[in-house]
Amino acid sequence: MAADPRKAPAEDAVREQLKQEEERVAPKEGGEPDPQEESPQSQDPSPEEEDDASEEDPGDREPGGEEDPGDREPGSEELDPEPEDPLAAAERERDEYLALAQRAQADFENYRKRTAREAAAATHRAKSGLMGELLSVVDNLERALGSAAEGEEHLADGVRLVHSELVAVLNRNGVQQFDPAGERFDPAVHEALSTREQEGSGAGLVLDVIEKGYRLNGNVLRPARVVVSAG
Repeated sequence: MAADPRKAPAEDAVREQLKQEEERVAPKEGGEPDPQEESPQSQDPSPEEEDDASEEDPGDREPGGEEDPGDREPGSEELDPEPEDPLAAAERERDEYLALAQRAQADFENYRKRTAREAAAATHRAKSGLMGELLSVVDNLERALGSAAEGEEHLADGVRLVHSELVAVLNRNGVQQFDPAGERFDPAVHEALSTREQEGSGAGLVLDVIEKGYRLNGNVLRPARVVVSAG
């Protein structure tokens, strides 16, 4: 039996409507989902959700976020250092250079005094050696004068003149002669060569002077060689 031509359009319309309904419920493969079927998570948050987000704990924020100025502790703000006063800086620098100059001057003064003492000590040692050697010449001249025989006055006068000139040279160089005859024996300036009993003399007195003593600038250059009483 032949189909009713009037029912064909109606059936086609029903099939088309069913097809559209299936396409709406099940999205096409690889296609975009129907905006009307989006999940609630993709929708805009409600006013209540916005309030909850605003009350989030600041400690849960990710590092690098801006810090609320109200959360800073008082006095934690970094202050820019004030520039130094040019006059104060110049005075400070002047004081530093002055202190350095004073230390350098003190060091130089100490160096000068030390070198002067060392030079004086070296001069004293050199002079002591020379003067000590000349003393033996003086001793020999004095012995020659003491043993000059009668009739040799001209020779004695010549020796006496040489002796006087040599003693004058020693005096000009700080050498002084001392004769301790009759003094109390002092081992610091006397050298006892022998002792002798002598009536009327107490012990420890200088009886005879074999060789006179000499001082150089107040210091003993050679002690006097003497004979001391034994008491």
